[in-house]
Amino acid sequence: MSDARTIAAIATPPGRGAVAIVRASGPGVAAIVDRVVRTRGPLVPRVATLGEIVDVDGSTIDRGLALLFAAPASYTGEDVLELHVHGSPAVARDVLLAVLGAGARLAEPGEFTRRAFLSGKLDLTAAEAVGELIAAEDRSQARGAAARLTGGLAREIDRAREKLDAIVEELGAAIDFPDDVPSPDAHDLAARITGVDTHLAELAATWESGRRVREGLAVAIVGPPNAGKSSLLNALLGVDRALVSSEAGTTRDTIEEAIALGGGASARLIDTAGLRDATQSLEVAGIARTHAALAEATLALVIVDGSVPLDASARDILASTRGRERVVFFNKSDLGRVGYDARDDAEASAKLGSAHDAESIAMVRDALRAAAGADRIDLARPHLSTVRQGDAVLEARRALARVRATLTAGEPVDLVAGDVMAARASLHELTGRAASESLLDAIFARFCIGK
Repeated sequence: MSDARTIAAIATPPGRGAVAIVRASGPGVAAIVDRVVRTRGPLVPRVATLGEIVDVDGSTIDRGLALLFAAPASYTGEDVLELHVHGSPAVARDVLLAVLGAGARLAEPGEFTRRAFLSGKLDLTAAEAVGELIAAEDRSQARGAAARLTGGLAREIDRAREKLDAIVEELGAAIDFPDDVPSPDAHDLAARITGVDTHLAELAATWESGRRVREGLAVAIVGPPNAGKSSLLNALLGVDRALVSSEAGTTRDTIEEAIALGGGASARLIDTAGLRDATQSLEVAGIARTHAALAEATLALVIVDGSVPLDASARDILASTRGRERVVFFNKSDLGRVGYDARDDAEASAKLGSAHDAESIAMVRDALRAAAGADRIDLARPHLSTVRQGDAVLEARRALARVRATLTAGEPVDLVAGDVMAARASLHELTGRAASESLLDAIFARFCIGK
């Protein structure tokens, strides 16, 4: 990094707590220890030592624990000091000011993890997983991030990259020494390129499952007015989040809430305005937002009143969602099932139940969980989780497709060298071996200060 000075930050969340941690990393840690920490003896690496934390004037701020991690055996690969003090915001702030006064500067967002990446402690996919692990809101998201934190994804990428490295070396030798080194056989080369592409295709297929784990399945709850969409949302959440009324058109705006579905799956439920022909401007605006939410959602949860004959609004929403991923629920079975019995063959697998019945809610939850692919997601296996990672694999596969096209056309083998190198460069960028400063800035800017 251009600025390798010692950095410091509060590593615990804002607010009061039992303990606050102030962390410093860099070449000036020893000087900070001398000026800020008072103990009976010198700090022993990786041993928590009780002592006084003092300010630049030598006045005691608090008594706490000092932990020294000597380079390179630390998170950042540099000397790292952690000061564990009482969890008062005022105490934590004063300790940080003392560390800054002893020669450190305030860390930027994600700078500790960025230094860990630059020192080779983490590859870039693992560094991204650190941020995802901190941001995880349920167990499935945490498990998925933890699997990438161990470097499993980078190892999968390196397997493909090493095969491309070997091909580049063979092509380079044949180009540089044409009299001594024969060009690789075109058919053998095509087979090897296909093998690499197949490996990358398998990784690319994990992008959608990885996104669903990280972001949750986006579910738009749609249907005619008074079908019970808001009642179902409240039942799934277990709280009265949406206003429920017998008057049609009550919901005018979208309401979004997260829910854990169990088995490693989660969803973002988006309650929407009922779909019907409307003239009142506010309801028309709400319906427009419903169409927008439906277009952006991964799954449509279509709610229809199954206790009454299907009207034009119900039939329209059922017909318009047949070409996409959806779960259809005929609601109000406690009042009747005439609408459900009159459903078309396209809705043969639709669910029948009531938003006020626990078994029906469990049935809908199970259907959402199945749609999320929870049973098919192995969170312990490496998978792509960010748009950046997905794009890098896609760019590599595009380059390999050009290689195959060149070989299929019978062109000289040495013409594929540039595209093979382009594919390799995309994989280098994915793991951070060739990441630009602007890319690193964009990734680590999303981290919190202190991590």
